[in-house]
Amino acid sequence: MKRNIAFLLIGLCCLSTTVFAQTKDEKDAAAAVESLRLLMIDPVKKGLEDLCSDQLSYGHSSGKLDTKASFIDDLLTGKSDFVSITFVDQTMKISDNVALVRHKLTGETKADGKVSPVNLNILLVFQKQKGQWKFLARQAARINP
Repeated sequence: MKRNIAFLLIGLCCLSTTVFAQTKDEKDAAAAVESLRLLMIDPVKKGLEDLCSDQLSYGHSSGKLDTKASFIDDLLTGKSDFVSITFVDQTMKISDNVALVRHKLTGETKADGKVSPVNLNILLVFQKQKGQWKFLARQAARINP
């Protein structure tokens, strides 16, 4: 009986290691996604410039498109002001040097002193450039209530 329990515990440990194991690329890409989330709430010019690819294409749910320069400028000037951001149901698939990240973004934005809820489906694309995961593209779609 004790032997069966020991084998069961060993099997569960092996299974949990397999299920929850992340590669270095997955960990690093996930850290880049988290950096993006934090920088969108509390923008820092150097951090944004380092994280964003020069080829950034940032699609809003309204259809507006931003470049690296306009994305960073809108965050730094408060034109795009995120009060809070939470990523829910995040998935990531890595293929070679590209990470495709999907999640639901919930949070609050502030415009003209008014705080409003935001609820979006997001696709993020990160590309490994010179050993670093860079924010390459984003597309957002509103989630209808």
